[in-house]
Amino acid sequence: MTDIKLSICIPTFNRARFLEHLLGTLADKAGTDLSHEIVISDNASTDDTTAVVERFIAEGLPIRYLKRDVNGGGWPNLANAFGHAGGEYALYLADDDLLIWDNLKAVIDHLDENPDMVVCHAPWTLYDAVAERDLQLFYEVESPRRFQRWNFLGLFAFITERHIFPEICVYRTEALRAIYVQRHFCFWAFAFLAHAIDIGAVGFLNKPFYRSVTRSRIERGVQAGHEEAMHAWDRYKGGLEYLLYLGSLRKQIDLQPENRARLDMACSKLMFERMVVALRMWFANKDFAKAYEIYARLAYHGYGHVAEVKAIAEKLPLMCAVQSLAHKVNAAPDIRLLVLDSVADVPSLAGLLLELGLDRRISVVAPSDDQVEAAVEQAAVFTADASRRLFFEQQGFLPGLIFSEADIVGAFSM
Repeated sequence: MTDIKLSICIPTFNRARFLEHLLGTLADKAGTDLSHEIVISDNASTDDTTAVVERFIAEGLPIRYLKRDVNGGGWPNLANAFGHAGGEYALYLADDDLLIWDNLKAVIDHLDENPDMVVCHAPWTLYDAVAERDLQLFYEVESPRRFQRWNFLGLFAFITERHIFPEICVYRTEALRAIYVQRHFCFWAFAFLAHAIDIGAVGFLNKPFYRSVTRSRIERGVQAGHEEAMHAWDRYKGGLEYLLYLGSLRKQIDLQPENRARLDMACSKLMFERMVVALRMWFANKDFAKAYEIYARLAYHGYGHVAEVKAIAEKLPLMCAVQSLAHKVNAAPDIRLLVLDSVADVPSLAGLLLELGLDRRISVVAPSDDQVEAAVEQAAVFTADASRRLFFEQQGFLPGLIFSEADIVGAFSM
């Protein structure tokens, strides 16, 4: 039996300033009644990460420092930390996030009281570290929930009905070897949960012990959760299907056609609702072509009438067309001019093109501009009147770089 109750596992790479701040918050917990160690797996950092860690070790923090010779990627780095965890329990902590210690202690107590429970989850809070305030819970659990081993169906219903994304948890360390198995096409958190309930009970508490920092005093970073939401909606469905498949292998889930159709509908519903989130995020990021592709799939599946989707769809065609034109012109490195023909307000469209990504090397001009005649071979043309294409070809402009409105907007039909 280990004397260490909890291993706090932190993968890191070239994030010395974040890690320094995080370790400073953990230094305050050194004398608490929750015995713990900090396992840091360093993915071959080239900044002063090692110096930061060595300073905190010298100050007495219970750190186990593992530095790789070469960067092995994200999954192996966390696997390395988990593999060296010496505590009875283990959790993942990002190097830019924070823990709520009292609530974490409650999770540990809950696991102690439930020896057959291999993992205990809790919602996490989005946290503004500049204002020092919690913003919102990522999901909500009204009261503690327990799912017995092999209760795949009850767990599936809980996840899909309440939109539970079980990413933050404390594992019983001895169970990690069976739970933490890399998955590529299935959302990892659903797959890990499937592995967990296959070998023991799983729990969900309602109070967060983890703060996911959305705004930091140090610098702005990309959050992995946001990346998942923008790209991984099909993996969400895959993770649910993986859980159901494992449940069917254990003879706990009936996959006869009628029941399979009902379960598949629940999987798809969650996926499409996550696609709405992805649509919103790509639109906010001004990547309108990606937003349009997601919209097309949502509309096909009957989600075009959803208020948020409909509101975005009203703005998409213009934005997609202008951004597509900018990208097409950018692709030709020798182009220095973009001629806007039959356009009522050249300055406004020029401004929008630049806002949506037109390279600053390219000047946007009207056909009457003095630069045009001498730079025909270095100019692209956009004309709102398709019948004018022949005119510009006869003037010597490259046919493949004369774009009509019909050429551009057709790829973004609504």
